[in-house]
Amino acid sequence: MDKQLLRYEGSKKTMFIIGLLTVFQSVFIILHAVFLSTAITKLFKGAAVNAVLPFLFGFGGFFFLRHLLQWTKERMAYRFAETTALSYQTLLLEKLFRLGPRGVGRHGSGSVITLCLEGITNFRTYLELFIPRAVSMICIPLFLLVYVFTVDALSGVVLLVTMPIMIAFLILLGLLAQKKIDAQMDSYRLLSSHFVDSLRGLVTLKFLGKSKSHEHAIRAVSERYRMATNRTLRLAFLSTFALDFFSSLSVAVVAVELGLRLIDGKIGLESALMLLILAPEYFLPIRSFGNDYHATMDGKDAGDKIHEILSQEDRKLISTQPLPRWNEASYLAVRGLSKASTEDESFIVKNLDFEVKGFQKIGIVGQSGAGKSTFIDLLAGLRDKSSGTILFDGIEVESFTVDEWQRQLSYIPQHPYIFSGTVAENIRWYAQHSSKEDLLLAVERAGLSELVKSLPNGLDEKIGQGGRSLSGGEEQRIALARTILQERPIMLFDEPTAHLDIETEYEIKELLLPLLERKLVFFATHRLHWMKEMDLIFVLQEGQLVECGSHEQLLAKKGHYFELISAAKGGRGV
Repeated sequence: MDKQLLRYEGSKKTMFIIGLLTVFQSVFIILHAVFLSTAITKLFKGAAVNAVLPFLFGFGGFFFLRHLLQWTKERMAYRFAETTALSYQTLLLEKLFRLGPRGVGRHGSGSVITLCLEGITNFRTYLELFIPRAVSMICIPLFLLVYVFTVDALSGVVLLVTMPIMIAFLILLGLLAQKKIDAQMDSYRLLSSHFVDSLRGLVTLKFLGKSKSHEHAIRAVSERYRMATNRTLRLAFLSTFALDFFSSLSVAVVAVELGLRLIDGKIGLESALMLLILAPEYFLPIRSFGNDYHATMDGKDAGDKIHEILSQEDRKLISTQPLPRWNEASYLAVRGLSKASTEDESFIVKNLDFEVKGFQKIGIVGQSGAGKSTFIDLLAGLRDKSSGTILFDGIEVESFTVDEWQRQLSYIPQHPYIFSGTVAENIRWYAQHSSKEDLLLAVERAGLSELVKSLPNGLDEKIGQGGRSLSGGEEQRIALARTILQERPIMLFDEPTAHLDIETEYEIKELLLPLLERKLVFFATHRLHWMKEMDLIFVLQEGQLVECGSHEQLLAKKGHYFELISAAKGGRGV
């Protein structure tokens, strides 16, 4: 049994009521077998139909009550599963927002999307099927076995001996199936992640002329999932056949044993018929549980994944004393800022010391893996620092995740997210109540006017999922328009033009530079031509701040920054 099952709200009450109904159901199964065997025996002995009718009606009544209780149990299990699944879907989404983009990224966006959609459905199916099946598997065979022992001890011994064989076989198949299901789920997650990544990179693949060749990678991943699914289905069919075979064989053993004793006159016809009717009912719960086992394991796996995410430590959002709005006289002093890796004891960034004041544009450069994105993530509050001291206008701040700092910054990543909605809704995402005039001004300043005019519905054109697709440059313009509407004094950029071609990048640059005036800007990039526009440049190497100064100062120093510039000129130029 899933160790989390009893921790769900309402699970104990649901299991108790279903258990109570199953007890009554067991009694009704016994009674309907008794009435049916009595009716058949009386007809066999030549009794009048009128004498048999009460027993037939009794059989029909108890048969109906038995299935009415089964329907009630399934409805209760469905309502509990629906409520619990919706509750955990809400908890999961809230947790993902608290973890932030980097927290989600550790699990893979494709896996998270699959978990939030299909995983929740599988989780609901698991709860809906597992509880009534598990309770029936425990209660019904136990009550029937006790009753059979009171009627005929030898038949009870046969049933008692055959049941552990079926349970052992079910456990063995379960262990084998779990390996296949794990492999299938791994393939499914890989397929989901690959599909999401392919959708995101489709424009780039088409630009590079690789969209056709990429179909081979998609086919390979799909084929891997198909083979894993077929292996799981083969095992599922085998286990169903085996359970049906063993249960039929066990009933046949009981039937042969009863038939031989009936011929010898050691048992009456009515008792033999009644026991023969109860024998399939005795094995039915474990057969049902075994048949549904494979259908519920995906849901159990999804539930484990949900609990794994929910158990992660939240990205801390810390409240602090009010901080002044950043202005030309504000200063930020950071000492010993470090972030350790969650996988080992190494540091991604280590002992960063720097001071910035007023409205400055700070460029952040370094080779791949130098820690630029982690540095931006720390400033954005997407990750919490491992150590370090932060002073904002002389006020010590525990972390960059504090509300007062978060409310003052805008963050533009390399791939801004386009939500399913209109152009206007996407631009207003962080400023829902902005006026139409402000919206139009943001559109103009972000260079979106021509795009909006070309759309059939203008600002009301649907974009994102299910709508018109945008190029990388258009997505960045949408992100810029969002930032303009926010009107925040601190701006963070994490490789915002890394995926754009040179022409589009320079168009974005002409739009962006005027927006950086009278702002505190942190701009991480490997496109070094931006550094000529920066007031200050931070050079990172292996997670450490090795140089700091203006473009001219660092060139004259002929250190690490000079080497980056020389390497760039030796390639495509700066």
